Amino acid sequence: MKDPRARYFRRLRRLRRSARRWSVLAAGLGGAAAVLTPYAGLGLPDAGWAAAAGGSIALAAWRWVDYRALAAEPAPAPLDPAVAGEQARAKLVAAVQRLPVGRSALDEVRRQQARFALRGSAALGPWTRLDRASMTLSGLAGRLTGPGEPAVLEAAVAEQSLRDLAQRVASVEKALRFAPPDARPALEKARHTLMEQLESGAVAYERLVAAAASYVAEDGRTATEHPAVSRLTEASDMLRGVADGLAELRDLTEPMRIPDSLRTPPQTA
Repeated sequence: MKDPRARYFRRLRRLRRSARRWSVLAAGLGGAAAVLTPYAGLGLPDAGWAAAAGGSIALAAWRWVDYRALAAEPAPAPLDPAVAGEQARAKLVAAVQRLPVGRSALDEVRRQQARFALRGSAALGPWTRLDRASMTLSGLAGRLTGPGEPAVLEAAVAEQSLRDLAQRVASVEKALRFAPPDARPALEKARHTLMEQLESGAVAYERLVAAAASYVAEDGRTATEHPAVSRLTEASDMLRGVADGLAELRDLTEPMRIPDSLRTPPQTA
């Protein structure tokens, strides 16, 4: 969402500049038409000068009318500083996300912020396990095709729910610090229940990641050797056969070499 006040003043400045440009152009063309038009009558070139001058004057007048109508309207109220800061932050985040490594960098920053918010909380342990399992699953997600695709969607929903649960645990623990003595038992019970849910959720998520890894491993296994190994073996055999054939061909084309012991020494006179 853009600032309506800034948009209003930009449009006002744009109309004023346009009105001034057309006013200058109309004055120039009108003066040229007045000087170049002969007293004896109008010719075809003179009609062109007059038409250009008249059109420029009309456009200049319309621009000034639009400018005055917009200037008569009240300017929008200034934007709240908090909203302006949020908009600036959103623009910065969008600009960073357009960079090649911007999205991963922002994810890392958000992860560190969440870790810092849970500092000193009992939920930090399950949250750390959940975070590690999530990073492992993100590396497997590209290979979870076919029946494994719904599991990726379910894992994303469960991860968000568990992260929110960890934040709830931290909030309850902060409230326990200043809660009156009569309210502490209820808060302790609620915190204990939330921690049990968080622990069981982290374990279930880790089991899901282990199952996803098993799916990826079994999906890539074959009854015999891997196709890549077969192709490499065939390529090696082919190159070895070509090399042996070239060696035999070279032996056939070389002249037969007679041993020195069989050579006849030259006769002397």
